[in-house]
Amino acid sequence: MNLNDFYTGRSFTDYNYLGAKISASGTVFRTYAPNAVKVSVIGEFNDWQDTPMTKIENGQFYECYISNAVEGMMYKYRIYHTETDFVDHCDPYGYGMELRPHNASIIRDLSKFKFDDKKWLENRTDCHGMPLNIYEVHLGSWKNNPENPNGWYTYSEIADLLIPYVKENGYNYIEFMPLSEHPCDESWGYQNTGFFSPTSRYGTALELMELVNKCHKNNIGVIMDFVPVHFAVDGYGLANYDGTPIYEYPNNDITHSEWGSLNFIHSRGEVRSFLQSAANFWLDVFHFDGLRMDAISRIIYWQGDSDRGVNDIAVQFLREMNRGLKELHPTAILCAEDSTNYLMITKPYSEGGLAFDYKWDMGWMNDTLDYFRQYPWIRPQEYHKLTFSMMYFYNEHFILPLSHDEVVHGKATIAQKMNGDYDNKFPQARAMYMYMYAHPGKKLNFMGNEFAQLREWDEKREQDWDILKYPTHDSFHKFIKDLNKLYLKEKALWKWDDDPRGFEWIDCHQEEKCIYVMKRKCPEQKIVAVFNFNGMEQKSFEINSGKNIKYKFLIASDMQKYGGKNEYKRKIFNSDKNGIIKLNLAPFSAVYFEEVSSKKTR
Repeated sequence: MNLNDFYTGRSFTDYNYLGAKISASGTVFRTYAPNAVKVSVIGEFNDWQDTPMTKIENGQFYECYISNAVEGMMYKYRIYHTETDFVDHCDPYGYGMELRPHNASIIRDLSKFKFDDKKWLENRTDCHGMPLNIYEVHLGSWKNNPENPNGWYTYSEIADLLIPYVKENGYNYIEFMPLSEHPCDESWGYQNTGFFSPTSRYGTALELMELVNKCHKNNIGVIMDFVPVHFAVDGYGLANYDGTPIYEYPNNDITHSEWGSLNFIHSRGEVRSFLQSAANFWLDVFHFDGLRMDAISRIIYWQGDSDRGVNDIAVQFLREMNRGLKELHPTAILCAEDSTNYLMITKPYSEGGLAFDYKWDMGWMNDTLDYFRQYPWIRPQEYHKLTFSMMYFYNEHFILPLSHDEVVHGKATIAQKMNGDYDNKFPQARAMYMYMYAHPGKKLNFMGNEFAQLREWDEKREQDWDILKYPTHDSFHKFIKDLNKLYLKEKALWKWDDDPRGFEWIDCHQEEKCIYVMKRKCPEQKIVAVFNFNGMEQKSFEINSGKNIKYKFLIASDMQKYGGKNEYKRKIFNSDKNGIIKLNLAPFSAVYFEEVSSKKTR
């Protein structure tokens, strides 16, 4: 290992040197503990008794070779703060860990799995100018395994259930909430102890590789949540690893995050190398297609508070990490979950940006959901909550997220957020989703949203699949399937997402009627989307389309097969001599048309 790179925060491959490395005749253990008095390895191979490690390199690293330490055996590092006082830690660079509440690391040989996804990787893109429709999944609560006391499927078992479902429903990417090891189910994986260890809840590292490989064989990309901000406080993890705060801040006022976890100190080069190596590990070794980085605002600003100022060193860490990851994996997708107005999140490194590919548009999400919570007669006052996003949209490259964070902690599910009684929620949710899919930006939808789940998400329970026996939910599910597949097919909905030429407001000044008309464009196609978010029918609503224009019907939210009342037997709509097309718009409805010339439709 290049020590200069390690200490200056330029390393991306620490995992090739540190941790438990299997050889033909045993295992070599290496760990970084610069302030330890001494370090030993304990494990199944020595009856959990001390095997002293030797100082190597510059004296801040420890190593030992154990001939009878083989794959599958558990181990820990016993790190002495004095000659007699010690704490047993899991391996920061370990490839496997015990199921909670146990915490030993496990020797793993990751070379045993052979990927055969070369074709996918060669053709993979970062989805700029391409469709990106993400299905966000918490692997432990998507579906429960009745044969497992904990209810979990293994990575390999769930592959055969999840992949066909994702394809059938019109998604082309899966985003998994964090799969690195974590002690507390309720943290959902966002407070890690094993940054290089796939959680043992769902099986082994090789089984996770199998899941990713199967996704690729089915043309499904895989993104994983990655947490470079903070880590779990558990004493067996990174906290006070060598008896001193290596990975966390020593200052009490910034040591702990708002979640009670410990903040990484990004000013230390070895911490930057640790996080960069962990990020690269999932892309390189496991073939993940991207990382969604959580809580980036807490890196940009001290404690996430803009009043405390920008954390310049941490921002520079993000820039350098993303630059390095994109050099190593040019087609990998790097996403920032950031709710701040900090600029240049998705600008390239060469232009002074943070070099993310996409930023979650939290402003769009909040404004949209706030709008649909309102009574219809209040919406005229809130009308421009749905137009405001296009005032800033081209500042960044955005993903429009309706994620797990929006369906927990008393916030209600997406369908429940819609104003009104049960029957009125569904047409509004359908119309809202059509607004989302016509709006520029890539798409993300959390599991359960696709069939209008009404119970908030709980990590201990599977999704309410039984709800699909009710016609209203089944129809909603059919609608989302069709909308997803239409999005993947129609180029105007994604090709010019990041190009101002790809979007046009045809009418965004119908405040009293709550009607919006937008056009999505690319060289090959134009699509017009019309929305009536009023509870009243709008008859003969006029759209100035231009002369000799025909609209070809694509999809409507109020079709009978989706639970609405209209059939839309008429498939072509012609402009009159004044260039006007008149439409009858049902309450809480949306409709898409493809704009075609008279010549094209003959």
